[in-house]
Amino acid sequence: MFKKILIANRGEIACRIIKTARRMGIATVAVYSDADARAPFVQMADEAVHIGPSPAAQSYLIADKIIAACKQTGAEAVHPGYGFLSERTSFAEALAKENIAFIGPPVNAIAAMGDKIESKKLAMAAGVNVVPGFVGEIDDTEHAVRISEEIGYPVMMKASAGGGGKGMRLAYNEQDVREGFEATKREGLNSFGDDRVFIEKFILNPRHIEIQILGDQHGNILYLNERECSIQRRHQKVVEEAPSPFVTPKMRKAMGEQCVALSRAVGYHSAGTVELIVSGADPSGESFYFLEMNTRLQVEHPVTECITGIDLVEQMIRVAAGEKLAMTQDDIKIDGWAIENRVYAEDPYRGFLPSTGRLTRYRPPVAGWAGDIRGVDGVRVDDGVMDGGEVSMFYDPMIAKLITWGETRDEAADLQIAALDRFEIEGLGHNIDFVSAIMQHPRFRSGELTTGFIAEEYPDGFQGAPADAELIKSLAAIAGFVATAEADRARHVDGQLGDTLDPPARWQVAIGAAVHEIEMVDGDMHVDGAHFDLSMEYDPGDRLIEAEIGEEELAVKISKTRTGFHLTTRGATHVARVLPGHIAHLAMHMIQKIPPDLSKFLICPMPGLLTTLHVNVGDKVEAGQPLAVVEAMKMENILRAEKSGTVKLINAQAGDSLAVDAVILEME
Repeated sequence: MFKKILIANRGEIACRIIKTARRMGIATVAVYSDADARAPFVQMADEAVHIGPSPAAQSYLIADKIIAACKQTGAEAVHPGYGFLSERTSFAEALAKENIAFIGPPVNAIAAMGDKIESKKLAMAAGVNVVPGFVGEIDDTEHAVRISEEIGYPVMMKASAGGGGKGMRLAYNEQDVREGFEATKREGLNSFGDDRVFIEKFILNPRHIEIQILGDQHGNILYLNERECSIQRRHQKVVEEAPSPFVTPKMRKAMGEQCVALSRAVGYHSAGTVELIVSGADPSGESFYFLEMNTRLQVEHPVTECITGIDLVEQMIRVAAGEKLAMTQDDIKIDGWAIENRVYAEDPYRGFLPSTGRLTRYRPPVAGWAGDIRGVDGVRVDDGVMDGGEVSMFYDPMIAKLITWGETRDEAADLQIAALDRFEIEGLGHNIDFVSAIMQHPRFRSGELTTGFIAEEYPDGFQGAPADAELIKSLAAIAGFVATAEADRARHVDGQLGDTLDPPARWQVAIGAAVHEIEMVDGDMHVDGAHFDLSMEYDPGDRLIEAEIGEEELAVKISKTRTGFHLTTRGATHVARVLPGHIAHLAMHMIQKIPPDLSKFLICPMPGLLTTLHVNVGDKVEAGQPLAVVEAMKMENILRAEKSGTVKLINAQAGDSLAVDAVILEME
């Protein structure tokens, strides 16, 4: 077994690998860029080596720097995590030349399956079903248009070396191809150093299913069941679960055996994932197609670990050290259900725009994973951030992964909701409300999933999870309780209410259109004249309240406003206006300020680089016309005109770095 390994990655996956290595008694080496100098993974590792500036192209993507760090520290092997160099054949070859073990698959398997075009050819030769499409080099945009028309719309354009949702464009017509083909090439080149693109038919009502593969260097290859990854946004996975609520035992066996056969054909060993697409229009559920093989560990691997009890990182290390797998296919079981939500630094209330910046407060519901695959009471957090840390524009915007395990799918989903309520993040936007809303959504609960779930269920954007009357009533009671506690505290601070004046016993709490009368009588809560079973404690300055309402627990994040509180729970923030009962009627007549009309401005929705400006002063534009392109988090974002008009003023030029809400141009 290795004595020391180097992790050629960063963030949560570096932390996760270090923890398993530590449990195995293996010393670890971290490598880090300028942006990660104070990151948790650097502090966790036994040694750390600085490898360059913040941009990945100048640090994490330079193989020579990784190899130099191995020589400097005496690391015998390298775990690449996912992304960066994990699927680069040149990196694995360079390590082999230096007699450094690569904790991953053999070079020939990476070459065969890491290239999406070549992998499709191999899959076809192996008799695996593949999605209809064009497998070969595409010359230019005109060639892409001809291919798309031959296949039939809609089609998907993909960067050959792409992954993680980058370098992908869905085209419903010729205009989409013309707008998206060159952008797909650029994203592929910028993110993966490869601008080749292929085009395939987009399967309608698709489900995204993937099979986890694990093999050793002695010819043993197993499939570790499936994961459902259908809930995606911009082709990037948001929610994953294992097993799938759709896959039957017959399907699972057919998929697994086909994926093992494909892996065997390329001499695969280590962990890997074969991604499949299943047509939801097929009532039999047996029409599945090969999409690609990821020759590395997947972001969503924890859900497989939870239902199988197998530490995939440990197995990868053991396989790389030459050990045989200690289990057979018959040993692979499904125990319970696991769900993973990716907590991203993005603002779902503003079209999921990236939200980089400093984490002024970071409190996960449980401490970062310390070795128990199923976490604490079924809740596991894989993270790589801390209070005061920064989510940088240079890397992926994921803050953490929240994984829950339960005996049933509903139990795992309920644990997600409760844990998300207790997840405290301040300083930047995040998607906690959004993923909580998904966990509560009736369609998610029914298991009727497709990759179009988010677009179909939130066509007008996300405005928070809906709340029923009982939840609003509970929040009103909590607001009344807190208001009483705050007033009682004020009475004892500098005599603000006088020595003998008691705090108000009655409050009127308005949340949206609902107004509730709250009264405290001898410490007993009444809502609208009826007893309300509320048990909680509150200290001024608390940001998270744990309340018991009857036999139910409710965690609520709270912040003060001028007229009451913001109460955040169950996927939404509710504005509670709280006034003493005898003057509450005055607040009902307060004039609300009407927000200004900003439609004449083109406003930068995120921090990023203005790469293209399509118009000049005096140009007439139509609603929906592309005006500019802003690049953020390695993704190109097309900004379009909200309405027709004439360009009056331009405030930025291509090449400018823009802050969020910067005005790019103004219309007459």
